[in-house]
Amino acid sequence: MATPVQVIHNVREMQSLVLAWRRAGLRSGLVPTMGALHAGHISLIHAAREKCDRVAATIFVNPTQFGPKEDFSKYPRTLDADLAMLSEAGCDAVFVPDREAMYPSGFSTSVEPPSVSQPLEGVCRPGHFRGVVTVVLKLFGIAPTDASFFGHKDYQQARVIQAMASDLNVPMEVHICPTVREPDGLAMSSRNRYLSPEERQRALSLWRALERCRLQLACGEHRTAELAAAMEKELISGVDAIEYAVVVDPVTLQPIELVEQQAIALIAAKIGTTRLIDNLLLSTDPRVTTTDATAKPTSGNPSQH
Repeated sequence: MATPVQVIHNVREMQSLVLAWRRAGLRSGLVPTMGALHAGHISLIHAAREKCDRVAATIFVNPTQFGPKEDFSKYPRTLDADLAMLSEAGCDAVFVPDREAMYPSGFSTSVEPPSVSQPLEGVCRPGHFRGVVTVVLKLFGIAPTDASFFGHKDYQQARVIQAMASDLNVPMEVHICPTVREPDGLAMSSRNRYLSPEERQRALSLWRALERCRLQLACGEHRTAELAAAMEKELISGVDAIEYAVVVDPVTLQPIELVEQQAIALIAAKIGTTRLIDNLLLSTDPRVTTTDATAKPTSGNPSQH
């Protein structure tokens, strides 16, 4: 039977635990989450376990990264199931603060996100990344581990956090780990549980669009406008609205005309009322493999980020 994960609600207690690990000469890793955990999150715990002696997670649905018309109030909260999954995965401690612990009365500081935050999600979700980098920097201070682990599915977010940590000299490694997919290609996401069975089938158009883009590149099409058009053609049959479907520079996320070595294809689309994102790293070198992993089939449970 798995050892229950240590649950911590107090900021100073969490700081003390991580600092005690450090004094003991133990390397530690951090996996920040908003809960509603799935196999993608657990893959981050496993990645941290491989590189670290101790692993901490955080569960906090951060209100400052949701817009006024977004899904903060209905975002899934499944704490008991989350704790069971973390225990089974071998997570040592989890920080579960309430809103007052993170944003006490009088809190007025925010972190201006780096330039890589400006396109794409920065346009579609104004203010989102300010909320993200502020809460992540706070979590890095509360749980000052040696390394942190984020998913490739939220690619722009991961790049934003890497840039923030570098720019502000945060003494912590930031690792980007492979997207975990269902056997049929759907990227695992906590928001997948919003989808009806019919919408779940239509959501596969995101992966098909990314695959079409990859195949077009492999067949010699290097023009990003044509690659984006191919993705849109695939998406139109499945989604209700396309927010973006682009091929851009994988570091800056700025537009490029041709894929010369590497690029990143990114999609944001709505199916019903559910907003989904996905991406795929592209390369002209066939030796460069995908950054994705396929989850083992579960016992009929719906996919859940």
